[in-house]
Amino acid sequence: MERLQKVIAHAGITSRRKAEQLIVDGRVKVNGETITELGFKVLTHDKIEVDGVPIYREEPRYILLYKPKNSISAVADDKGRPVVTDFIHGIEERIYPIGRLDFDTTGLLLLTNDGDFAQLMMHPRYEIPKTYIAKVEGLIEPTALNKLRRGVSIEGNRTSPAKAKLISQNQDQSTSIVQLTIAEGWNHQVKLMFEAVGYPVIKLKRELFAFLDLGKLQPGEWRELTAFEVDKLRKMANEAK
Repeated sequence: MERLQKVIAHAGITSRRKAEQLIVDGRVKVNGETITELGFKVLTHDKIEVDGVPIYREEPRYILLYKPKNSISAVADDKGRPVVTDFIHGIEERIYPIGRLDFDTTGLLLLTNDGDFAQLMMHPRYEIPKTYIAKVEGLIEPTALNKLRRGVSIEGNRTSPAKAKLISQNQDQSTSIVQLTIAEGWNHQVKLMFEAVGYPVIKLKRELFAFLDLGKLQPGEWRELTAFEVDKLRKMANEAK
């Protein structure tokens, strides 16, 4: 069973907040009966009408995309740049990215039309780990890695403790490859964390989202999550509450 306003929002009629107002205003019927209760829940086979027009109920979709470089984590861009939904074909439902990766960042990005699932995956309180591989300027010192592990200050906010591991260093180019795992997802967080310890990011890729990896996908390719994967992600988030 799902809340009526959630079903209306998922059908693309309007936002969930405005769907609540439609219900309060008496403009929504379920199986021919006007509903004005915001907590009302509906079943899959229930007939829902808004202003007398039956709504189409979207099936929930869960997509794993290998986001390529120079694409926007959005469904549209006013500058005409490629957006991540440009790479998803054959999906009729209106999906959107869960969180975002920067324009020049590559790697694993989830998309869905399930707002509750998206919230579980994005909110820091649910502690879903995300692992990145960063190429940074300079030969990073153990002291800098320890700072990342303890948490650093970014624009007045302190990050949670992270997992940081040195993968390799190139003495000739004076660069380092570092694996960083975080539970938050602030804007530009990984880049800002490395800048805070004095090692600007040259190249960044998200390799893991919880237990999910890119497998054999190439940039721009995608697959649907299995029901097992979706359930496991929900369980991880709920256990972290």
